[in-house]
Amino acid sequence: MGRYRAIHPGLLICLLIAFATTFIADHYGGPTLLYALLFGMSVHFLSENETCRPGIEFTARTVLRAGVALLGVRITYEQVEALGLGPVVLVFFSVLVVIVAGALIARLLGLPRDLGLLSGGAVAICGASAALALSAVMPRNEAHERNTILTVVGVTTLSTMAMVIYPLIVGALGLPDAQAGVFLGATIHDVAQVVGAGYMISDETGDVSTLIKLLRVAMLVPVVLGFMWFFRHSRGEGEQGKAVMLPGFLVVFILLVIVNSLGWIPEATSEGLSVVSRWCLVAAIAALGVKTSFEKLVVVGWRPVGLMLLETGLLLALVLGVVIYAGIGL
Repeated sequence: MGRYRAIHPGLLICLLIAFATTFIADHYGGPTLLYALLFGMSVHFLSENETCRPGIEFTARTVLRAGVALLGVRITYEQVEALGLGPVVLVFFSVLVVIVAGALIARLLGLPRDLGLLSGGAVAICGASAALALSAVMPRNEAHERNTILTVVGVTTLSTMAMVIYPLIVGALGLPDAQAGVFLGATIHDVAQVVGAGYMISDETGDVSTLIKLLRVAMLVPVVLGFMWFFRHSRGEGEQGKAVMLPGFLVVFILLVIVNSLGWIPEATSEGLSVVSRWCLVAAIAALGVKTSFEKLVVVGWRPVGLMLLETGLLLALVLGVVIYAGIGL
């Protein structure tokens, strides 16, 4: 009870921001996560309040991990199997290439390698959700939260732009519905924007793009494990000798995928848990926004923006080339 008393003021603030931004997005359009982030940043002063700080920290960490874990109810083995080998190889290859390229491009632009890996993972997998999941297992330093916020802002903005621009590319190239679905699902960052762009074209395109996108979400598991291994020497001094353990939220994610694949989760429950996951992620984004000041973001300059533009362009060119020349989706 004492723990709840300590966290509930900050937690309620984050939930209030989540409710407000969801209402605005539902009634007037626009990306909910970006709204939550900006609303949170507008009340940054609350992060310095001793009463609110514990709840804000709890939301940014624990609620965030709960939201990522619950993404597992969206995925089943049957969905992945139904796609065939081609799209699976395409997704795996594109995720690997973009993450590695992100680190290299960051170095060329004079940016931290960690920012390149984080933004590359977010662009390659599932936007803001991937950024939050990967951030949770990366080493914490003075630039960690700023890098996370930059990545969330960047991929959310680019994903919203892609939702409008990429269907125009599909029309200009005359891609068939199924092939268009593979292209959209493998390139647009966030799940919501993939769904919007896919069903904007046709029901078949929407169905295929959603499945491809969920396959990318499933890549969270191996990529998070890869990040944990890669950063194993960057953990705190007291943790250097410890074995790398799966974080609890990733274990829950895997278990939910298995249970959902076995058909043990009723459809209504699955939909309900997806909604809970969404609310958790919106509240967590709001908390990250509250913890971030505009002053800290202004000083970063144009390079992080250029980094994510290059990563997005690389993913677009790679997927479009493979889809067209290998005939994936036909």
